[in-house]
Amino acid sequence: MICDEVKIQCIGGKGGSGLVSFRREKYIPRGGPDGGDGGRGGEVVLIAKQNLRTLSNLNHIRKFKAQNGKNGGDRNKHGRNGEPLYVEIPVGSQVWDEEKKRLLADLTEENSIFAVAKGGRGGYGNVHFVSSRFQAPKIAEIGEDGEDIHIIIELKLIADVGIIGLPSAGKSTLISRVSNARPKIAAYHFTTLSPNLGVVDLQKFTKEKDASFVIADIPGLIEGASEGKGLGHDFLKHIQRTKILIHLIDATENDMAKAYKTINAELKKYDKNLAKKSQIVAINKRDLVATEDQGTFISKLQKKLKLKKLFFISAQTGGGLPELMKEVWRVLKEEETKQAIHSENSGVKQPSHKIFRPHLDNPKNFEIQYLKKFNKKKYYKVTGKRIEQLAKMTDMSQPQAIIRMGHYLKKFGIIQALYKEGATAQDTIIIAEKEFPCTQTISWKKVK
Repeated sequence: MICDEVKIQCIGGKGGSGLVSFRREKYIPRGGPDGGDGGRGGEVVLIAKQNLRTLSNLNHIRKFKAQNGKNGGDRNKHGRNGEPLYVEIPVGSQVWDEEKKRLLADLTEENSIFAVAKGGRGGYGNVHFVSSRFQAPKIAEIGEDGEDIHIIIELKLIADVGIIGLPSAGKSTLISRVSNARPKIAAYHFTTLSPNLGVVDLQKFTKEKDASFVIADIPGLIEGASEGKGLGHDFLKHIQRTKILIHLIDATENDMAKAYKTINAELKKYDKNLAKKSQIVAINKRDLVATEDQGTFISKLQKKLKLKKLFFISAQTGGGLPELMKEVWRVLKEEETKQAIHSENSGVKQPSHKIFRPHLDNPKNFEIQYLKKFNKKKYYKVTGKRIEQLAKMTDMSQPQAIIRMGHYLKKFGIIQALYKEGATAQDTIIIAEKEFPCTQTISWKKVK
């Protein structure tokens, strides 16, 4: 079976920590702080490659972590940034969130990339906190954690033309005759267990030079395929990208009209847009129908299916294939022209997909939750992207860093909000699993 869907975990590299350092050199009385900043963590980048056909390369490795940034050094040395981790996936892959509710990216071109997990920011060294009133800061930030995200990658084959039909209609034989694909062919149902892609060279069938298109046979479609019966449900998604469809019907089928309606009903149930795609209906295995009966056979079938044009072919002998390929090329060019005009008129651009950047979030977006009271002390939990980021990057072993955190709590309006909730100077604030005693963060007399 083709591996066309995987769930993986992507972790951006952790940022390097800043350094508390002071320049101490002989004959230089005023050295001052010289602790450098940490390097940024690497990001996990998905890159689309034409040479990949399935997602099997991700089937056994489900966790990808980019390189961490290096810590800052003395003499204002900036830590080295972490190298990005490139993960190769096939062209035609879609990237979804963990619940598969939001499409993050659709990589349909060679070497198109998507940064799925951003690396953490490097922590500032103490040279970053120098001011006219604070000339010897003993503060350095811890590097920020990289983004940790679970995603689902779904592969949808990119083909211009898709061949659909009931099992044993001759789809594999047809694609083997018109293209360079060589699928398994046998006289039983569900011979094909995965879609086959092939390139059709039009010069074999028409006078068109340097003209070709990609064709795919979609296996396993039966009644109830849209609900998971047979193999069709696994492969219906691969038809979604095709521009047109060849609907192949077995001439020896007892009820060809029912076979035609069954496939179209399943397409409609799965995705209404599939049923709207242009279809070229071809009746296969004409070599099994007596020559004198073929004209009457097609006329009756046209009336039953209510179709003006039918192609009577034999994938086995090659009869009728040039006419079919000429029609496929004509309809394909029409569809491409329609799509191009529609794109120009709509003027709709593909929205850019943002990567989660917690430090860009509005710092005033926070929530306060009362937790418990223990030993006459109340505990409050504060959540918010920006304040949690600051808490994670605060080194609790540095008293000046805790005081700095208090200034941010006041700046963001958190201290004032806590005071309204009934918090006092004896209470404790918990942010990102770190405890900040109110007495150490800021003077509560100023709040009142």
